[in-house]
Amino acid sequence: MSLPQHAVHRLYQYRKAISSRPYMARGKNLVRCELCLLAQKFCTCHARKVLDSKVSFLLIMYDDEVLKPSNSGRLIADLIEDTHAYIWSRTHVNRKVLQLLSDPQYQPYLIFPSEYAEKSQQVVTEIQPHADSDKRPLFVLLDGSWREAIKMFRKSPYLHQLPMLSFTPESVATYGLRKGSRDFQLGTAEVASLALGAAGEINNLQALSAWFDLFIQSSLFSRSRKSTHDTSILDELEQQFVVSAQL
Repeated sequence: MSLPQHAVHRLYQYRKAISSRPYMARGKNLVRCELCLLAQKFCTCHARKVLDSKVSFLLIMYDDEVLKPSNSGRLIADLIEDTHAYIWSRTHVNRKVLQLLSDPQYQPYLIFPSEYAEKSQQVVTEIQPHADSDKRPLFVLLDGSWREAIKMFRKSPYLHQLPMLSFTPESVATYGLRKGSRDFQLGTAEVASLALGAAGEINNLQALSAWFDLFIQSSLFSRSRKSTHDTSILDELEQQFVVSAQL
C-alpha cells in the first residue's frame, strides 16, 4: 500500500495550481511521476519508507524550488514524517511558520554557515540533549540555490533569533558527503543527513543518504536519452536503502 502524500507533495500541487504557465524543467517532455517527479519508468515511490525519528524538519522554500524535479528537499519529507514545508516570501511572513517556531513542543535550529550568523545569534555545532527537556529538535532548512538561501536568511529577521546549527568541514568529511565549490554547499537532503547525525540518529542519516543516492542515479537515468538498458545500479541502490531503512 502506498504511503500518504506529505508536506512537499501538497506544496507542489498548490504551487503548480497557482502557476500561470508550466515550469519548464530539463526533460520537460518526460512523463513524470506526480510525487517523486522522476520519469515514471524510474519512479521510486514504491520503495519509500517512513523512518522512526525523534526530530522534525521545516523547509522554507524559495518560490519555484518546489517545482524543480532536481529538488532534494522532498526526500526529507519522504522519510521523516514530521516535516513541514512552506514557500518563502520577502514581504509576508507565513503565520504557520511563526507558529511552528514558537510551538513549545519544538526546539528550532536554523541550519546555516556560522559565518553568516548575526552578532547576537547563538551558534552550535552539535545538539546536546537536556534531561529536563522533552522538546523535539526542529531543523529549519532554507531550500533554494545558495544565492537564494542567503537572500532568505538576510531578509527574514525572525530567523536571526534562532540558534544556528553550523557544520564544520570535518563534519562533512566524516560522513563522506559530496561537496560543492565550498565546504557548506551541499544538497538539502545531504544537510538534513548531517542534522540527523548531530541528533544522534546515525541509522537515519545512512538511510537518507542512501535515498539521496538512489534519487541522483534515478534522475540521471530519467534525463538521458541514451540511458543503458542495464538498470542494475538502481536495483543495487534501492536494496541499499531498504537495508539501511531497516536498521
